[in-house]
Formats: sequence, structure tokens, C-alpha cells
Amino acid sequence: MATATDATTGSHAPITGYSRRQIMIVLSGLLLGMFLAALDQTIVSTAIYKIGESLNGLTAQAWVTTAFLITSTISTPLYGKLSDIYGRKPFFLFAISVFILGSALCTLSTSMYMLAGFRAFQGIGAGGLFSLALAIVGDIIPPRERAKYQGYFLATFGTASVLGPVVGGTLAGQNTIGGIDGWRWIFLINVPIGILALVVVTKVLHLQHVRRDTRIDYWGAATLTVGLVPLLVIAEQGRIWGWGSGRAYLCYVIGVVSLTAFVLVQRAMGDEALLPPRLFRNGVFRLGMSQSFIVGIGMFGSLTLLPLYLQLVKGNSPARAGLLSLPLVLGLMSGSVVAGQLTSRTGRYKIFPVVGCALLVVGLLLESRLSADTSLVYVDLGMVVVGLGLGLNLQTIVLAMQNAVPARDIGVATSSTTFFRQMGGTLGVAVFLSIVYSTVGSKITSAYQKAAGDPNFRAAASTPDGRRSLATLQHANQSKTLNDTSFLQSIDARLTEPFRAGFTSSVTLCFMLAAAVMAVAFFLTLFIKELPLRTTAAAFTEEPATADAPTTGNG
Repeated sequence: MATATDATTGSHAPITGYSRRQIMIVLSGLLLGMFLAALDQTIVSTAIYKIGESLNGLTAQAWVTTAFLITSTISTPLYGKLSDIYGRKPFFLFAISVFILGSALCTLSTSMYMLAGFRAFQGIGAGGLFSLALAIVGDIIPPRERAKYQGYFLATFGTASVLGPVVGGTLAGQNTIGGIDGWRWIFLINVPIGILALVVVTKVLHLQHVRRDTRIDYWGAATLTVGLVPLLVIAEQGRIWGWGSGRAYLCYVIGVVSLTAFVLVQRAMGDEALLPPRLFRNGVFRLGMSQSFIVGIGMFGSLTLLPLYLQLVKGNSPARAGLLSLPLVLGLMSGSVVAGQLTSRTGRYKIFPVVGCALLVVGLLLESRLSADTSLVYVDLGMVVVGLGLGLNLQTIVLAMQNAVPARDIGVATSSTTFFRQMGGTLGVAVFLSIVYSTVGSKITSAYQKAAGDPNFRAAASTPDGRRSLATLQHANQSKTLNDTSFLQSIDARLTEPFRAGFTSSVTLCFMLAAAVMAVAFFLTLFIKELPLRTTAAAFTEEPATADAPTTGNG
């Protein structure tokens, strides 16, 4: 039987689980770590244009996001596997420490490429914050009880998602704060929050770990890294380079060859592999991975489009657009709480991702009916339905995955769920933004041709200011970058209406495609087998001693 140190008394008596008070103390540290990672996903996006101006590197701004994405994605499965072998706490502390140091270094950047390098370093830490927090919860809370606590994690994620654009836009809008450039505070605020998380986790998380002597899958890590880097790069840069360019095909070839090598290495390594092939023989794990990947495509792709609509079409600032996303967060939190409480009481959970995926389809179909003059009440309705769908779905799938694998594989199962969902999200964002920017030109042109017959439009276009405004709008449409559309606010609304209508048409096309993708996820979820939830936490589950699981270890 594993032993745990009492978080309040420091005793080392063998126990069979944590009390609710002890769990809440531990959760405080885990949630702080998760808050850091979630906040950083959105806080930079609203400030990146201002950062590019400050560092004279507007053309390199995409690399700041790409660098972080690459390292955080690649490191996620590594954290899961290594923490299964050596224990969660040291790697969680390592992840927080790297994230803090990376954040501090970002504040010192003097060029966009330096910032991109420091963001890559920061991403190494971020990769462990999400997955290890959820894996630790899997260690200390039985699956039957775990559902009650999942609302805290989604509430943290949702709050950070709303605060990110607001805080990022506010800080970037200040020239200096305390003698420091406003945008540098976006990274600097991570430091005190991270230090607090580091202190809390160090003091309260004490869990004895049974170490397993096993080989480290270095070749698996290497081939996965070489395979993912070019694919993530082309996903982020494809619209700029061209999907059929020479650089794009080079990325495709390197990625496919390396990932093929990764699969072969995993088969050769067997149970010691980074992603053990035996887990994919588990039907729940296999379907859960597929479902997570597809949900990631639809979820992240659609969540990227809503802020675009709220900013460009509705004329809101990035900060205000973040606040207007609050209905989605409220729906997400409500769905999570309902799923968690009912799962804890009944022990049944499959119904929630099924209903959740159905709601996601409905919500995305509602958003596909948007127009340039749609009421925000209708937009909010669609966001609430999408949020409910996410709340019922996300943590429940993680719970199903953790419950379906042996206790010793909690880390790799949890990190795999996060990894595949993030990979799906990266693909979704790349595909949907490519669709928007490849269709928006023709749709805006068509909208202006249609508006030419409107007397009000002709009257506005006939003035000298109107002709200059139309030239500005035509240039923006031809460039297809739309990085800064603040000029729309200073142009006669009669002239910008076709521009907004054409952009909305491209966005709603993507919402329709996202709904179709979510329908596939709904279909897959129907086939996930519902297994009885364990009533003992993974850390206190006795497993037969094997050659790779000795009965002694350290934490």
C-alpha cells in the first residue's frame, strides 16, 4: 500500500486517501499552476501587435506564438511518461520553475526573435502544468469522487480565458507601468503567481511514489519531436508560406517520415515506450484519444473565430471581446458542475460527453446563422450552448481515460488526452483560419457588388471621403492579412457593412464545418464503453509487483 504524508500534520502513517480539506489544500497549488498555463494561452494574443510594434518586428510576430506552441505540445507526453516513472511532484515543480524563469526572461526581450526563443523555453514548462495537474488529481482522488472537483479546473480555465484578453489588452495599452513597458507586464505578472504556486505545491503535496525501474524512450522522444516540429510550424505558417510551397512540402515529408519512425520505435519499446502500444488496445483509451483529437479541431477552431467576429464585425476591442465571451465560460462552468455532481452521485458518466457533443453541434449550428447585424443576445445564446457542451464533455473524457487504464499509467493517459486535443486544436485553428482567409476576398467582393444597387451605399460612396474609404477597404481586402482593422471604426458604416457581411459569411462557413466535425465526435462517443468508476485513488491502489514495478520507491 502506498503511503502519503498528511498535508497538515506531517505524519507519514499509511492512509487510504486524502480528506476533503487536504484535497482542497493540494488543489489550491494545482489550480494556480493551471491558471498560469491557461492565462498565457490568451493573454499574449491580444497584445502581440503592440509587442511587434515595440520590438520593430511585426513580420515576425507569428513566431512568438509558434515557438510556445511547439515546445508546450511536444513536452506534454514527456511529462506524462516520466512522471509515471519517477513521480509527479518533482516534474510539476520543474514545470512551474521553468515557466517562471521563461516568463522573467520574456520581459527582458529586445527583439521578436529573442522573445520567440524565451517563449519556446517558457513553453517547456507550460507543457507540464495542464497535464500533471490533472494527473495528480487522478492520483489523490478516486474516479467516483473526482468528478465533483472537475468544476474547479474548468472554472479556472474559463476565468483565465476571459481574463487573458482583457488583461493582455489593458496592459499592452499602457506605454509604461512603474517605468516598465506595459506589454512586458504580461509576462512579469506570471512570476509572483508562479512563485506562490511553487511554494504551495512544495509544502502541501506529499505523495509516496513507487518508482519503476525502466528504460527511458529517448528515441521515441527524439522521433516525436522531429516529427511534430515541422508539422506545427506549417500549421502556423502555412497561410503565409502557401500550403503548396516548397517549404510546406519539406515540412510534410519530414513530419510524416519522423512520425512513421516514432510508431516503429514505440512498437520496439513495448511497455517502456513513450506512448505504450498496449494502451491503444484498450478500446476506451483508443476511442477517447480519437474523440479528444476531433473535439480539439472543432473546439479550438471555433473558439478562435468568435473573437474575430466580435472584434472585426461588431467593432469591439480585444479586451471587450474577452468580456463578451463570458456566456461561453458560464456555460462551460455550469456544464462541468452538473456533470461532476451527477457523476459522483450516480457513478454514470457516458451520457455527459454524448449530450455534450450534441450540444456542441447545436451551438455551432446556431453560430453558423450569424450575420453582420445579429443581436448579441443571439450570439450569447450560441456561446452558452457551446459552453455547456464543452463543460459536459472535456473533463468527463479525461475521467473516463484515467479510469480505464492501470494506476501506473495515469500520467501517460492524462497527458495523451491533453496532447491529442491540443494537436487537434492546432490543426483546427490552421484549417479554419485558412478557410476564412482564402474565401473572405471573394465574399467581400460579392457583398460590395450586391451593395452597389443600394441607394444609401451609392450616396456614401459618391463623396471624396467615401471614395478614399473604399480604396482603404479594397486594399485591406486584397492584402487578406486583417491584422489591424481599427480603421473600420472611422469609416461610414454604410461603406463598411458589405465588408463586415463578407467576413461574417466566411466565419459562418467555418462554424458549419466545425459542427460537422463535432458530429463525428458525437458518433465516436456513442461507442465508448462505460466502465464502473473505481472508488480508490490511483496512489492508494495496490497493483501486483512486476519486474518493472518494484515494491519499494521514493517520492
